Amino acid sequence: MLFEQALFVPNQRIRNAVTEAKKIDLWMKREDLLHPLVSGNKFRKLKYNIREALRQQKTTVVTYGGAYSNHILATAVAAKSYGLSSYAIIRGEELASTIETTLQENATLRWAYDHGMRFRFVSREWYRQKDTPEAIQEIQDWFGEAYRIPEGGTNLLAVEGCKEILSDTDSQFDYITCCLGTGGTALGVIQSARAYQTTLGFSVLKGYDWEEFFDQYKYYSKYQTVNSYHFGGYGKINQELIEFINTFGKETGIPLDPVYTGKMMYGLFEMIKQDQFPPKSRILAIHT
Repeated sequence: MLFEQALFVPNQRIRNAVTEAKKIDLWMKREDLLHPLVSGNKFRKLKYNIREALRQQKTTVVTYGGAYSNHILATAVAAKSYGLSSYAIIRGEELASTIETTLQENATLRWAYDHGMRFRFVSREWYRQKDTPEAIQEIQDWFGEAYRIPEGGTNLLAVEGCKEILSDTDSQFDYITCCLGTGGTALGVIQSARAYQTTLGFSVLKGYDWEEFFDQYKYYSKYQTVNSYHFGGYGKINQELIEFINTFGKETGIPLDPVYTGKMMYGLFEMIKQDQFPPKSRILAIHT
């Protein structure tokens, strides 16, 4: 079964002119290799949510997302592997009018559909209200007593899964870096990091108050949020970022995405260039 498999996630060393010049020992945890379609933090976040759905004897899971959300696809694959039906509430009601075209042009939704997931397309106005009691009641009317997984998969069960990202061998690092989108991955990493380690969360959101978000929790390890490398906000990119991602891929063989990991690694290298880490610092970047 998907979440019962034995896991081995390698740490890959990254060496280039920047790390050599600044004497930084940089590694990347290849969480992207966990599974072809349920990889990285999606695997971690879904693990205990799917188990909870089974414990509650649910037959259906329902979640939310945009039309290109990897979380949507991962949920479809995970649900199917455990014999659960799956539904997704997708932002953008205009997509429903040409569903055949939508599935032809959108590989994420097409693959999710091929794994048994069915969709309900809603307006952006409805989507903004999706967590209100009225919307939750409407979801129940649509799908019955389905197990509901939040947008991006982040809840307390997801955090429990993300606590398992770091292993004992990662205790050698001084800094851990991860992306900040919904905050679930960072919460898990911060809670499992050692007291002497500092977790850096690279925000992909513009203007989000991460300090208020993290102040709700207590930690034994240290953390910092980095808000300077979102490139204008969620999903926003430019040519400089794309060139960085392409060059990084050629040098290391590691694919990055432009929404999350590309921005984190771009920002991390900029910080290294600016001497924001002492020489001989050991840094572990998590590939989510």
